[in-house]
Amino acid sequence: MIVNDPAVLAEVTALVDAYEAALMSNDVEALDGAFWNSPHTVRLGVAENLWSFDEIAAFRVGRAGGSPPRTRLRTEITTFGADVAVAHVEFRRDDSGKIGRQSQTWIRTQDGWKVASAHVSLMQGGADQRLASNEEKR
Repeated sequence: MIVNDPAVLAEVTALVDAYEAALMSNDVEALDGAFWNSPHTVRLGVAENLWSFDEIAAFRVGRAGGSPPRTRLRTEITTFGADVAVAHVEFRRDDSGKIGRQSQTWIRTQDGWKVASAHVSLMQGGADQRLASNEEKR
């Protein structure tokens, strides 16, 4: 198995960037298109647990205004072979300064790359939490 094959990494990086753009513009069609249309798809959010593509799609339609604006601080993507990748994003919410984390497992399907599992959470300490955790590593 090849980890981070440059061609596969470039494919998934472009998809993660496109997902972020769709999230910030509340492009529900593009967001739904990024997820695997399966009852096995899971998205665990800041305030919701969604246990199928249908639940995820219903959540997006019902969420007025979309995701709060955010700034990506760090993105790490690792590909495993040609058909599986994980993406991790650290972000700061523009309105509150809170630091959040997003992880996605991408799989190559017959319909292209899709998110099969996603998780979004916020750190309790806000912007200072990230700085503190980085200081502890030194």
